[in-house]
Amino acid sequence: MHIYMYISYFTAMGGASFSQPWRSMPWTNEENLNFIKSYKPQNNDVENLRILLHGPVGAGKSSFINSVESVLLGRVTGRVMTDTISGCSFTKKYKAFKIHKDPESFYPFIFNDTMGFEQRNGVNVEDIKLALMGHVTEGYKSIPGVQLKESDQGYNSCPSLDDKVHALVCVMPADLVSLISDEVVKKMRDVRLAASDMGIPQLAILTKVDEACPEVKNNINNVYKSKYLKEQVDKFSLILGIPQNCIFLVNNYESELQTNEDINGPILIALRQMIVYGEDFINNL
Repeated sequence: MHIYMYISYFTAMGGASFSQPWRSMPWTNEENLNFIKSYKPQNNDVENLRILLHGPVGAGKSSFINSVESVLLGRVTGRVMTDTISGCSFTKKYKAFKIHKDPESFYPFIFNDTMGFEQRNGVNVEDIKLALMGHVTEGYKSIPGVQLKESDQGYNSCPSLDDKVHALVCVMPADLVSLISDEVVKKMRDVRLAASDMGIPQLAILTKVDEACPEVKNNINNVYKSKYLKEQVDKFSLILGIPQNCIFLVNNYESELQTNEDINGPILIALRQMIVYGEDFINNL
């Protein structure tokens, strides 16, 4: 077992669960699904709501996209490639992912997956800022330490509102919140401040909650009862400045062969709020 898992397991075992969830689930899975299925951007200049995921290497960005697709399709999928052993980012290109609503159409939102942040390498912070403004084209391959320039083939010089990011989501493993390096925090904070200057709403998801807390591993329904996970939400809020009600706990589909309602619930809540915040942004432009 990884040393990080030993630390998180030991810490989590020291705490107990709250008798009642510290965050309520205001909607049922069916209500969330109906909301997502009926969603359509009201701004006529936006065909698809664009959600950009960023965070450290191995945080679960690609796995979250797979998990959302799994929930919406009702079966576990793995279209977005992931890796469980590499110490560097497995995602190399700036890629957009749309999810089929039916054989003839897609849901009107897009996930943009990015290379992860590392202490010394990883994705260039300035490239993420350019992506927020819509200047990075689909398929651009990030080169650690090299910033995308206007003369490069991957640069979009005239981005439309549809090309720009409408919601920024930071992804972080719940068991590593206390262990994240200052260098990576600085990079994520830099991106957050740039997004704030653009008025782009920001949310966060803490992944791998089952690895962080044994009580949740035994029963995913304890996710919002766990004192340990509540502490991680509080810590992450202090680290990045993201309000606690914009930080969500999820368990990605990684070992399961079938979807289930208990894992679906937190994923649907997080997705719904990403859509709500993004929709508010494009309507206020």
